[in-house]
Amino acid sequence: MLYLTVKEAAEKWGLGTRIITLYCAENKIEGVVKRGNLWLIPEHAGRPADKRRREQPAPRPSLSDELTRLLAFTPDTMPHDRPDAVLDTVKEERMRLQYEGEIAYLRGDFQTTMACFQKTRGDDAARLRACPITIAAAVSLGDYPAYTEIDAYLKKCAEIHKGSAAAAFAEQALATAAVSIIAPNMAPDWLKEGDFSALAPQAKPNALYLRAKYFHCLHRYDAMLAVAQTALTLSAQPQGFTTTDIYLRVTCAVACHCLGQDDEARRWLLSAMRICLPHGFITPFAEVVTALGGLMEQCLEREFPACRDAVLGQWNRTWKNWITFHNQFTKDNITLMLTLREYHLALLVAQRVPYAKVARQHGISVGRLKNIMLEIYEKLYISGREELAKYIL
Repeated sequence: MLYLTVKEAAEKWGLGTRIITLYCAENKIEGVVKRGNLWLIPEHAGRPADKRRREQPAPRPSLSDELTRLLAFTPDTMPHDRPDAVLDTVKEERMRLQYEGEIAYLRGDFQTTMACFQKTRGDDAARLRACPITIAAAVSLGDYPAYTEIDAYLKKCAEIHKGSAAAAFAEQALATAAVSIIAPNMAPDWLKEGDFSALAPQAKPNALYLRAKYFHCLHRYDAMLAVAQTALTLSAQPQGFTTTDIYLRVTCAVACHCLGQDDEARRWLLSAMRICLPHGFITPFAEVVTALGGLMEQCLEREFPACRDAVLGQWNRTWKNWITFHNQFTKDNITLMLTLREYHLALLVAQRVPYAKVARQHGISVGRLKNIMLEIYEKLYISGREELAKYIL
């Protein structure tokens, strides 16, 4: 057998002679023998692990990878007969929090939704996943500090991870607020264009729902209905339902009502109610009482009279908060909501400059100016000059 000296082994393995001598003394090199003061190392011996080298930790997965994994493991439908049973099937805490927060939101327990969100602190993937439902809960509670905290977090994620699936999901969560508060100009370009290529596959059904809501903001009810129906066909599963499935049904009802198809609207609304109301899921209906005129009250009184007060009571408690957020949101972004010309006209009208003088300055008739002002009021969801002054001035 051929042997190497300590010096020869050190050169072969790229280690110091002292550490090789120590390994020999500790018998950590297979077949090593000592002849007097000389250590002899078999030529075929393998290099021992270097005690001075620490194991390098495995690279951490990116936020996009973590988020995609989380989305892939939380697509389970809630059983029709006992939706809470989904909580018993999810073992991982971060995933269980997603369902717990969503179920609480559907029941109007927004504080629990916020509490679930707070428990995700330090886990960016779980936190990002929880943002869409939590930002809606913050609006329903009228909690502007919580809303702005989530808004800032999402914008930071979108900027840091620009071009990734995580950034697209952050923008999707921001879009949830924009289209729900009826501020469509604040929706991301990809939602306006219907380009969902940057999104993880599991996020696309909800993105389609948001696009339908975007069309609602634009009063494009045919497109709204077509997108909602298509999304529902793609996402609905016979063995259960998801939160997105519920909202797509309600969206179909709103679109049909806006198109004057109240029989179809009633059918869609009742199909959603039969899934939700036996389990106390009242929020999807409380959010659209105004959008459906008296149709909501009719369906509740005829089919679910025991739920009427709960739905309308939540609507009374939360609708004013959504209006307040809408007004604040559009006020903060008024120059994005209006064209430059509209903004200049609105500024003069808010300052109580006579219509005749404003019209003369801009080379238009008084009648044309009035029509433009009506369009501005409609964009800002206000009723007249007094409210306009609060925005502009």
